[in-house]
Amino acid sequence: MKPAAFEYSRPADIDEACALLAADDGARVIAGGQTLGPLMAMRLARPSRLIDIARIPGLAFVRDEGKEIVVGATTRQHVVENDPLVRAKLPLLAKVMPFVGHTATRARGTVGGSLVNGDPAAEIVLVAVTLGAILVWRDGGESQSIAASDFFLGPMVTALPLTACLAEARFPVWPEPRVGVGFHEINARQSDFAFVSAAAQIALDADGCCTRAAIGIGAATAVPLRLDAVADALKGQRFDEARVRELAKAALAGIEAMADLHASAEYRKRVAVTMAVRAIADAYQDAARRP
Repeated sequence: MKPAAFEYSRPADIDEACALLAADDGARVIAGGQTLGPLMAMRLARPSRLIDIARIPGLAFVRDEGKEIVVGATTRQHVVENDPLVRAKLPLLAKVMPFVGHTATRARGTVGGSLVNGDPAAEIVLVAVTLGAILVWRDGGESQSIAASDFFLGPMVTALPLTACLAEARFPVWPEPRVGVGFHEINARQSDFAFVSAAAQIALDADGCCTRAAIGIGAATAVPLRLDAVADALKGQRFDEARVRELAKAALAGIEAMADLHASAEYRKRVAVTMAVRAIADAYQDAARRP
């Protein structure tokens, strides 16, 4: 099939893009088009106007701001995957990037597009929630920011106003020297949508005890979950698989897991525990290798 007819605009800056959105209820923003394009081809999406922000100056970058690494909304996923700054200071984001779609889609897909799409199975979304990223959008000539944990409201539902454009994502940098990461997901085939995923970032002291931890579960619930109770319980502790499993099981006992044709809620809850244990184990081991 072919897309339904639409108007096309290429704004000069992000504020013009927001103005175009405000003027047309049926307008949609496009950058990489890896989600919207197929939906339009199947006529599951019929925007009256496409607002192409891919070439707006100043929206594609990876920038070191000391305590944060800031990633522009239209930064291609393959750029982040191969960026030395991301590898050095955002190891968890670097870890998940090869799992984001396929090589071809990462060449066109953008970081902002993944975040705004709000898929609970998306790896970049999981990292944003796990690390406590701050998302910044423009609307009406002003910038507003929101914590990633508050941005995602449900499957493909976010707090982004209809007249706003995401501008950047600000990921916190951990200053500790011994930081390790782990990531695991399960799916039908590699690079397919995850049924369950888990991410962990852990800092260790010289004795191998945890000084700081961030743990998240994706794809199991309507929005990614931070397991803060597990992270707090790990502080001052070496890795103990049995204890970590108990902690993860307790933290996930009361979640409302999703169910669909691919996996039942019971399966997702059970596998989420295993994925969390594996991700935490890998993070401990990764950190222990640091000098």
